[in-house]
Amino acid sequence: MENWYDLDADPAHIAREREKARALRKTAWWQRRLQRGVCAYCGRPTAARELTLDHVVPVARGGRSVKGNVVPACKECNNRKKLMTPAEQLMIKPLEPPSED
Repeated sequence: MENWYDLDADPAHIAREREKARALRKTAWWQRRLQRGVCAYCGRPTAARELTLDHVVPVARGGRSVKGNVVPACKECNNRKKLMTPAEQLMIKPLEPPSED
């Protein structure tokens, strides 16, 4: 799949936000999110140690490492999402065929 987004990321912003993400991973709030054991994207039960911290709006696209922009995601979903925003994710999801009813 071709990437249709342009990355003009500020290296200082990325470094700063990655440091914040490292600190956020150590918080009790994040540990509770992991203990639920559910991927935010596919909803599958996943062992806490296999969940990754995913930025909903990627840091490379201007996202920040704050509670409202990070979710636990299984590695498969995190890898599939890559640097896409939520709107871009919706555009690539296959549409359900209309029912025959």
